[in-house]
Amino acid sequence: QVQLVESGGGLVQAGGSLRLSCAASGRTFTNYAMGWFRQAPGKERDFVAHISWSGGSTYYADSVKGRFTISRDNAKNTVYLQMNSLKSEDTGVYYCAALRREYSGSVRVDDPYDYWGQGTQVTVSS
Repeated sequence: QVQLVESGGGLVQAGGSLRLSCAASGRTFTNYAMGWFRQAPGKERDFVAHISWSGGSTYYADSVKGRFTISRDNAKNTVYLQMNSLKSEDTGVYYCAALRREYSGSVRVDDPYDYWGQGTQVTVSS
């Protein structure tokens, strides 16, 4: 089992920044790639960003590319999501998720991910 705990959410004005953190415990952190997803009210959960187990590869949704940065610190068992130039449409509950590093399919869908955090709310006011 891997336990994931997100933090760093909150209320921010449009144009502002937030940094989300996701602390992992349980199994070896480097056995997993990590992803961030978000869910807006009344909508499905959407892919935001993904980082490989080593941090060497990253992927982003088109809607956040150039504004968000995913990173990880394997010594601290933590993955981050730096969010800049926030827009009202970024509002939602943000979830981090762990995906076994051997997986070779699409990382932009939520189904393959093995473990999920409880989510942290991000609200961007316009």
